[in-house]
Amino acid sequence: MFSEGFTVERLMLYGVRIAVFLLIIPIHESAHGLMAKWLGDDTADKEGRITLNPIAHLDLSGFLLMLFIGFGWAKPVPVNISNIKHKRTGYALISAAGPLSNLIAAFVGAAIAMVIFSSEVGQQAIMANFMDDPDKEYNVLNSVLTLLVFFVQVNVGLAVFNLIPLPPLDGFNLVRAFLPLKADRWIFAHQRTISGAFIILILVGTTFPEVSAPLMYVIGRTEEFIWWSVSWIGQLVA
Repeated sequence: MFSEGFTVERLMLYGVRIAVFLLIIPIHESAHGLMAKWLGDDTADKEGRITLNPIAHLDLSGFLLMLFIGFGWAKPVPVNISNIKHKRTGYALISAAGPLSNLIAAFVGAAIAMVIFSSEVGQQAIMANFMDDPDKEYNVLNSVLTLLVFFVQVNVGLAVFNLIPLPPLDGFNLVRAFLPLKADRWIFAHQRTISGAFIILILVGTTFPEVSAPLMYVIGRTEEFIWWSVSWIGQLVA
């Protein structure tokens, strides 16, 4: 028996969040490294950061936040900006590559899910699950559909979360690429303080939903757009 605060459901939630880190974060971080390499900087490649091995991307604080809160980050991908010809544009592209990879992954996951949803066997599986039929033969397919839906949700959530323009997130580096030099130096000098305040804001947001409401709104609308963008698939399959 588990205590009230340590239930089977909570253990399952932690397990899913760990799986998210193992499967999705490496895609995000490798995208940064690949973009840097395409633009002329192979620092990430030489340090083994263009890999789907999650250990290579592990940041302890970001991982713990992912585990207990559901949002986090990985170890920043090393970039030598001096190797890139158009430095500010290049830095912006590298920063955007991670969230963009999550949105592409979400689109692919939604497209696969829509194919299954729209097929005859998919409809039968959904109906069997809805009727809670103990003899249903679609357990595996329903599990795949559930995982795909969650895959889309998490990728969208990570993409939007990482576009927040505060360190240590990608949105900060994206905005920083276009800031005046004086403002960039001030933010860089106070980056640790800003990052600490941001983590506190995240923790407050878990206690007071009103704080995180704007973020959740954007995530919800973005997820709706992803599903809308693959809705045409159902007409082809049906």
